[in-house]
Amino acid sequence: MPPNTTLQAGHRTAEELRLRRELAAVYRLVAHFRMTDLIFTHISVRLPGPEQHFLINPYGLLFEEITASNLVKIDLSGRAVEETPHPVNPAGFVIHSAIHAARPDAHCVLHTHTRAGCAVAAQQDGLLPLNQISMEFHGRLGYHDYEGVALNLGEQQRLVADLGAHDAMILRNHGLLTVGQTPAQAFLRMYYLDKACEIQTTATAGGAKLTIPDAAVCELTARQLAGEEHGSDLQDEQAHDLAWAALLRLLDRVAPDYTD
Repeated sequence: MPPNTTLQAGHRTAEELRLRRELAAVYRLVAHFRMTDLIFTHISVRLPGPEQHFLINPYGLLFEEITASNLVKIDLSGRAVEETPHPVNPAGFVIHSAIHAARPDAHCVLHTHTRAGCAVAAQQDGLLPLNQISMEFHGRLGYHDYEGVALNLGEQQRLVADLGAHDAMILRNHGLLTVGQTPAQAFLRMYYLDKACEIQTTATAGGAKLTIPDAAVCELTARQLAGEEHGSDLQDEQAHDLAWAALLRLLDRVAPDYTD
């Protein structure tokens, strides 16, 4: 198929329909928790199959307008591969495409420009382990230096190298980024990364001296929160699924049309 040819949306597999609903849910949750930047920033998810197709938001719609059916299917260059009434912004996919191509496990990539995230992205020391929420990311957070608006393909290699094997990253002087094997996983990581940034901006605002736990305690906490500390007396293996189910119930109350 020529690179600029688009196809009419035909029969969609059950898996694509599921991913459309899950990704639309994440867009609505980002809107609900006020993590949007009008029509800017993106959340993308990889579709199964050898074609390397992805779903992303239609350019120009607010996140609160995103539904399962109006998500746009694009290729790795950010071009629509199905007919759509909505414009697509290939430049907005530069960061996402680099990560999707380099990280087969990063099925979903989520990027935000929240107030707290941008504030911590401007701080020289980055995210500090000031709280249990912050410690989830201790030693598990990449940093990418600002190179201007992310429109240059040459930046992709450096961005991927800075993310490395991490599932979260601070784009200095820019914003936050998380990845996940599912949209739900990427969202929950972003929710808590942004919460950690909110805690830091609040804690530092008063100018009081900060208490930072010992590095060994921070690492232990990070391992516990990641489910890697198998010597713990108690384990909570349901937390992720229960939290996501609760969020879907929230959407069923406040934005049930996300599944349309």
